[in-house]
Amino acid sequence: MLFCLFFLSGGIVIHCQEKAVNRDRYRIGISPSSEAIKIDGVLDERSWQLSDTAGNFIRVTPVDTGFATAQTTVFVTYDRNNLYVGAICYDPSPGKRPVESLRRDFVFSKNDNFRIHIDTYNNFTNGFVFGVSAAGAQCDGVINNGNESSFTWDIKWRSSVKNYDDRWVAEMAIPFRSLRYYGGVSEWGVNFGRLDLKTNEKSAWAPVPRQFPHNSLPHAGTLVWDKAPDRAGLRMSFIPYATGTIIKNTEAGEAAKWKWNAGFDTKMILSTSMNLDLTVNPDYSQVEEDRQQIDLDRFELFYPERRQFFLENSDLFASLGNSQARPFFSRRIGLNVPVNFGGRLTGRIGKRWRIGMMDMQTGSKGSVPSGNYAVTVLQREIFSRSSISGFLVHKQVTGTYSDTAFTGHRYNSVAGMEYNYATADNRWQGKTFYHQSFYPGAGMNAAALSGKISYSSQYLKAGIDQSWIGSDYIAEAGYIRRTGFYGITPSLSYLFYPPGGGRILSHGPDITINAVFDPGFRLSDRETRLSYIIGWKNTSKLSLAIEEQSVKLTMDYDPTNTGSEKLEAGEQFRWKNIRAEFISDARKLFNYEMKAGMGGYYNGKRWNIDGLMNYRVQPYGSIGMTMSYNNISLPEPYNSARLILAGPTLDITFTDKIFLTTFVQYNNQIDNLNMNIRFQWRFAPVSDLFIVYTGNSYTEHFGNKNRGLVVKLSYWFN
Repeated sequence: MLFCLFFLSGGIVIHCQEKAVNRDRYRIGISPSSEAIKIDGVLDERSWQLSDTAGNFIRVTPVDTGFATAQTTVFVTYDRNNLYVGAICYDPSPGKRPVESLRRDFVFSKNDNFRIHIDTYNNFTNGFVFGVSAAGAQCDGVINNGNESSFTWDIKWRSSVKNYDDRWVAEMAIPFRSLRYYGGVSEWGVNFGRLDLKTNEKSAWAPVPRQFPHNSLPHAGTLVWDKAPDRAGLRMSFIPYATGTIIKNTEAGEAAKWKWNAGFDTKMILSTSMNLDLTVNPDYSQVEEDRQQIDLDRFELFYPERRQFFLENSDLFASLGNSQARPFFSRRIGLNVPVNFGGRLTGRIGKRWRIGMMDMQTGSKGSVPSGNYAVTVLQREIFSRSSISGFLVHKQVTGTYSDTAFTGHRYNSVAGMEYNYATADNRWQGKTFYHQSFYPGAGMNAAALSGKISYSSQYLKAGIDQSWIGSDYIAEAGYIRRTGFYGITPSLSYLFYPPGGGRILSHGPDITINAVFDPGFRLSDRETRLSYIIGWKNTSKLSLAIEEQSVKLTMDYDPTNTGSEKLEAGEQFRWKNIRAEFISDARKLFNYEMKAGMGGYYNGKRWNIDGLMNYRVQPYGSIGMTMSYNNISLPEPYNSARLILAGPTLDITFTDKIFLTTFVQYNNQIDNLNMNIRFQWRFAPVSDLFIVYTGNSYTEHFGNKNRGLVVKLSYWFN
């Protein structure tokens, strides 16, 4: 019964797949340049005048009909080493062009910008995105699952922007050595996108329905090469680094300690569709610290991966499982111990196969022994945009440990199969999987199953997600929110689009029900949320919601997570809440987000307010403030609490290569005041000098706990 709905739905839509809608209608030819292209933001070379053009951009939002008011004309050409893109972005509205800052990988919705989305494999699923803002800042990333962009991927490429009263002009040079593609293929998927904030208009060359993101590869057009790009031979990049660190742990009574370190990464491009990454003694001290959260959850909080080595091509590994059960979670590697070395092979074998292999060896620290983490994924693409994947994740303790110091297993493995389903037009999506866990003494229920299906149109969104996580299921190299349950989550929303020229863009209801059953299929938890969402044409959004919750505790639990008296396992609680959320016009120099709620909370009451405020100083950065306040009132003998998490943020971009980020986090739940100051100088392409200061203090008397200073230098050799 668990997957009958999924397979029924999948069976219905599997025969309704259609060819990608724009590949035949929107085509642009590309021919070689007859001269050297100077990247200066001035399209004065003759090759630009002779190249094919893409114009007549069509609106995507606020409506997806008609030609854009702020039009764009795009030119493409190439030589032996680079793909060149030129764009004239016409500006019909007077006034300053909104930009957030000069920082690389800028936020799309807060900057006037132009982007190119490239589907080099013609699979409507994986691709690349390159963009520039009107101020000249760059962004680059990879596209997974058809329309999910990740901007943690950085490569060497060049761009330049020139601004005029009625237009701004962008020029890009993207090296072929930085792309992954099949040699000998004469057509790629491509789309060009533009965001003009003054007209609040998002547009694209090949039209994209407004319910889909700008980067939707199933809606891309076609780039037609006069001569198919050749296969590339072996290429290698070498990125060494060196760090110097000083740490003083006052809380432990330790004196200041100096530490020096060095290591390197190597990137080997084995072919235009396969690459090998190696790392020796990596250091991640320059990675920005996690933004803290008030922890009122009964289960482990999830924090995203930020380390560069684990992010490139991460969709093969990170997309395994779902939010309840991830068999592989790279943050488990090197969380409390150093990483000694590792390697990763990712890419394509033929037209339909993808492979990902990773092996990482950690050292030991204190009572935590060294270990080896290995994961292998093999994916076969089927139909237009679907795939079947098989994987194996293995964690092995390689060091020695004492029984009292180590509570895990000597080894733990998870193997599984997954089927990802998506139609060519992206309206139907689904996934089902079966995972099996192996470890000494594994029980009968050491498995996890899941199935989901969703449908999305301009007006209607509907879906259902089901999961069964066995009580014996263990994934020590993964993230498992809870075990021993069956969960089902149906959702339904509908949007109305008022006709005419009013201020409201859309409005409509949304209902989500999340039900959790224990191993005996008795209802354990239930959350019902009914909300109404209003969106304005100026990008503001308001959401009003009523929630009803029912929870049966499976373990003793302190509702404030402050170490006080706990509610007992087996107790049942029910309560109701009302919530409101407002997001202001992101185009304004001052913009903000506010969330508030009040109602019951276990055996007491709770009201809370969360806020995020930001003021831009164009184009040099922004000043912000984050705040979260929870007032929890519980009867005696349980602990009531007023929990505060707040702090200012300062983001300064002196130039497009020199950045300073500072944030403070005051968190009285864990009695900690954290300060993080991060300076970055990108003195050469993808080569950086970092200076990072981190300090932690008590919240009551502000006495120092610990502090540290890191200087890191890295350089990219081709």
